[in-house]
Amino acid sequence: MLRSPGSPIVTIDGPSGSGKGTISRAVAQHAGWHLLDSGALYRLVALAGVAAGAASEDAQRHAELAARMEVAFGSGSDGSERVWLDGRDVTGAIRSETAGQGASRVAAWPAVRAALLERQRAFARPPGLVADGRDMGTLVFPQADLKIFLTATLEERALRRYKQLKDKGSDVSLPALSREIAERDLRDQTRQVAPLRPAPDGCVIDSTGLEVEAVVERVLELGAARRLWR
Repeated sequence: MLRSPGSPIVTIDGPSGSGKGTISRAVAQHAGWHLLDSGALYRLVALAGVAAGAASEDAQRHAELAARMEVAFGSGSDGSERVWLDGRDVTGAIRSETAGQGASRVAAWPAVRAALLERQRAFARPPGLVADGRDMGTLVFPQADLKIFLTATLEERALRRYKQLKDKGSDVSLPALSREIAERDLRDQTRQVAPLRPAPDGCVIDSTGLEVEAVVERVLELGAARRLWR
């Protein structure tokens, strides 16, 4: 139950494989709030660029696509997440490693980030929002009521992603995944616009060796201390 008026916001940022998507969904479900998966938006921009035949280095073309692409988030008949881009179901495509690498590339372009900024902020509406990403607490929602930075060791993040992809039937290599995640970390941390880092007033949670339930409980405790829910 909400204790604060208006549209409170919780941001959960962190590097690839830190578990922020899983934690964000669980917290949003507990609170009965809206959920913003900002990473999905950048993945969609990368996919839109491929579909439109845009050159991989054409930042302005991708920014134009980001501004006008039609996006819908929903659930399938079994309750699973579904995502549509310009009327096409791209649920599987946006979770691929290719889409993830593409998202990291386009997210470094200021024009793309500017095109998506207001779209992301529009998700903040009653009764509240849990926003998952890399710059939610530092740039998109600097006024958020609670800012979490979720992290874990590179080895653990790579292993989590490896297991996730294996469960989906993907033929992946753990060493290759480790390299890709390390490269993405470097891109995200060194980009000129909104580099990946904890917000100065954020709470850092290292999820290495922790079960999902333990991390969710910690976030819920922090939110309860701020009277965001009980």
